[in-house]
Amino acid sequence: MASYKEILEKGKKLTRKHNKETSATELLLLHFSKLEPTDLYLKFDSEMPEKEAEDFIEGLMLYLDKNIPVQQIIGSVYFYGHKFKVTNQALIPRFETEELVANVLMLYDEYFENQKVSLVDVGTGSGCLAISLAKEEANLSVSATDISEDALSLAKENARVLGVDISFYQGDMIQPIMDKKFDILVSNPPYIPTSEEVDKLILDNEPHIALFGGEDGLFFYRQIIKDSKHILNDKAIIAFEHAYDKLEELQAIAKETYPEAKIYTVKDMQGLDRMTFIIIGF
Repeated sequence: MASYKEILEKGKKLTRKHNKETSATELLLLHFSKLEPTDLYLKFDSEMPEKEAEDFIEGLMLYLDKNIPVQQIIGSVYFYGHKFKVTNQALIPRFETEELVANVLMLYDEYFENQKVSLVDVGTGSGCLAISLAKEEANLSVSATDISEDALSLAKENARVLGVDISFYQGDMIQPIMDKKFDILVSNPPYIPTSEEVDKLILDNEPHIALFGGEDGLFFYRQIIKDSKHILNDKAIIAFEHAYDKLEELQAIAKETYPEAKIYTVKDMQGLDRMTFIIIGF
C-alpha cells in the first residue's frame, strides 16, 4: 500500500491534470483520513489504510469528473470558526462573507453598546450569517427568512447543532416579517446579473434562486431597501454584502429611501468594495 504522502501527490497530479485547485485534494484527504493537518503531516510516510485510500479516490473523482464542490462532498464547511452542514439546497458559505459578520459585530458594539437588539438575516440560506452572529453576541435576538423550504430546513439543522435559538420565517425576503420590528438587518442576497457567465462548478451545484439577482444584479437590494421601511426601528442598521462593482448603484438606491442616513462601503481583504452599510437615525 502507498503512504499518505504518495496518495496525496497522486491526487494532486490528477487534480492539476484537470486544471483544478490542488487545495481541494488536501481537504478531501484530511476528510477521508479523519486526520487534522498536523496529524496528517506526522503520518505522511505511514501507510494509508486501503479503505481510506479508496474513499479518498472516490471522493476526488466526484470533484474531478462529476464537478461536485469539495464542500458538498465533505458535507460541511467552517465559517467564522463554526462547522456548518452543506448541501446543494443552499449557497455554500464563502469565507469572504465572514468579514460581514465581523463588521456587523463592530457596528453593534459602536451603536448599541451591550443593549438587547433584534436582528434579522434576510435570505439566510444555510444560516451562516444569522447563526454566527447569534453565537458571537448573546445580546442579539436573531430571526432569519428564506423563500426556500429546503434552505430553511438546512438552516434550522445548523442552528440546532450549533446550539442557537433563531426564529425562522419562510417567504420572499422581508414579506414574512412585515409585522415585526428590528434594529439590524443583514443580508447577502443573490446578486449575479442573469446575463453574467457563471463558473460551471457553481452553476451546476448551487441553487440558482440563491445566485441570480435580476438583469443588473440589484433586484433584491431594491426590494429589501424599499420594504425595510416597514420593519426597522427609528434607529437601525442595514448591512449588505454585494458585488464589488455595484458600489455607486447600491448607494444611490439606498439614498432614495434613506436620504438622511450615513451610507458607506467597506473593502474586503482583497481590496474590493464588498460591504455597504446604512446607518439610520443615529
